[in-house]
Amino acid sequence: MALILEYMDRINKFMDKYGDYRTNPWFLMSSPFPTLILCLSYVYLVKVLGPRFMENRKPYNLGNILVVYNFLQVLFSTWLFYECLMGGWLQYYSLRCQPVDYSDNPIATRMVHACWWYYFSKFTEFFDTIFFVMRKKYDHVSTLHVIHHGVMPMSVWFGVKFTPGGHSTFFGLLNTFVHIIMYSYYMLAAMGPSLRRYLWWKKYLTALQMVQFIGIMLHAFQLLFIECDYPRAFVWWIGMHAVMFFFLFKDFYNQSYNKKPKVRAASPKPEITEIPEVPYKNGAPLKNGFSNGHVVGAPALRARTVLPAGN
Repeated sequence: MALILEYMDRINKFMDKYGDYRTNPWFLMSSPFPTLILCLSYVYLVKVLGPRFMENRKPYNLGNILVVYNFLQVLFSTWLFYECLMGGWLQYYSLRCQPVDYSDNPIATRMVHACWWYYFSKFTEFFDTIFFVMRKKYDHVSTLHVIHHGVMPMSVWFGVKFTPGGHSTFFGLLNTFVHIIMYSYYMLAAMGPSLRRYLWWKKYLTALQMVQFIGIMLHAFQLLFIECDYPRAFVWWIGMHAVMFFFLFKDFYNQSYNKKPKVRAASPKPEITEIPEVPYKNGAPLKNGFSNGHVVGAPALRARTVLPAGN
């Protein structure tokens, strides 16, 4: 334990030495371990503790809470998108190469604050999954969902710690825009079945998320082929995250929307065996040279139904 604590202390000193001096003293920024613990706790809560707690309980009715929560998320995402624009992307940033401005310039400082609030928003998104668990919507707590929400806070932490601004914030710009649309959809869905007919565009929302990751990939990996004063390590970090999430969302899209409906095999029709009518004369059957299975004096049957074996 002493050895582990020593290594943790060394990591924290390294982070403080090479991290951005502007964000070092901010909440949750001094060390990666609090964020890591929160992410692991989230996974344990939604995959183990939550389902165990709900096992013998009825699903909670969270209709109004979901409407309010998603409405607040729409407002939060809209504000973050606006701050990313005003912090550089609207006028001052280049799509081709944008180094990090480590000065105390007001515009650069505005983007630094936007980066931290974007990092904080990844924790508010934990409630998406918590609400699913409370409503016993366990099919929604998929591997994609948990990985996406569980990994993002840790990923964004490194960006806020070392590169709060510049090229990497294009990720946040696109992501907050997509979240405005996504949480608007969730809010409308939470308002009840009366609006369901207006929510035909869920498929296109997933497609938009995939397009987002393609844009992030192209934007990040272009720096591998041009000269730019931006850390290559973060180019790979952001680009590979986009690749991972693209394929996870693509797999979800294929499973949800490209599956061919299964055709249920039709039950075999019962076999009809025709039995010749046996002629009668004076109340007794005439002999015809074969055994017909009839009791003498019984009425004639025109057909019998033979069901398939096992039915």
